[in-house]
Amino acid sequence: MKIAITGSLGNISKPLAETLIAHGHSVTIISSNGAKLPQIEALCAQAAIGSVTDPTFLQSVFAEADAVYAMIPPNYATQDPVGHYRQVATAYAEALADSDVTKVVHLSSWGADLSQGTGFILGSHYSEKILNEVTGKAITHLRAGYIYYNLYHFIPIIKATGVISSNYGDSDRILMVSPLDIATAAAEALLSANEGIQVRYVASQDVTAAEAAAIVGNAIGKPGLQWKTLSNDELRRNLGASGVPHDVIENTLQLGASIHDGSLRRHFDQSGPHVFGKVRLEDFVKEFAAVYHNA
Repeated sequence: MKIAITGSLGNISKPLAETLIAHGHSVTIISSNGAKLPQIEALCAQAAIGSVTDPTFLQSVFAEADAVYAMIPPNYATQDPVGHYRQVATAYAEALADSDVTKVVHLSSWGADLSQGTGFILGSHYSEKILNEVTGKAITHLRAGYIYYNLYHFIPIIKATGVISSNYGDSDRILMVSPLDIATAAAEALLSANEGIQVRYVASQDVTAAEAAAIVGNAIGKPGLQWKTLSNDELRRNLGASGVPHDVIENTLQLGASIHDGSLRRHFDQSGPHVFGKVRLEDFVKEFAAVYHNA
């Protein structure tokens, strides 16, 4: 099978490409960075250098593909992160509609079923709706939980205050996932015989914030590390004092509030049972500890 992968050599796309190549499939990796070309070719993959916001470029890549792994790469410079999701998803949809691709695996997020109140994740909601308009394709939306590497954002807070803090924490339950387990799920979906539109949740571990903090704390030499819950006003002030743009603050507050009140995971809880991945938080925190101590 000929498979096009977006996401360059990221935490999910690289292990996904390695898995598919090991199973004898022809893989093209899309990247916006031409400097990645030697690394992509070293994997025995083909490189396609261009922007995922350009439907003409995507059409040229998808014309040679049987299946596509579609993720929305982050754009940290944009003032409209949800609009960025819509833009990329629309480019994917236009390119897919004019292609012979039969299978699409889209990296989405827990909470993508909700049409409001989820901050950045609202982008995944719109992306799913846009891709669902493409006809004649088997589409699987992988709704991934809270990816382990998002914990890196808390390193400065831990070092400065001795705790993890946000507008969710303590006993709030967080559906966490390893990028390696997402890559495994993506490979399974790409190689499956699925038809129509499917939704699959991808999670590695379901923990409370307090449990996650304890695991992180033990790994970095801070046993008893706490994950404190701040009010929205407290978090807004803290982020504003750090120079975070207003739109980012408001999206962050909405996302955290939806974790705190449980709405982000409600559909997951109602649609089980689910199969969890193999990579535990205890495995990831070994990497976290190395980054923490070098920060």
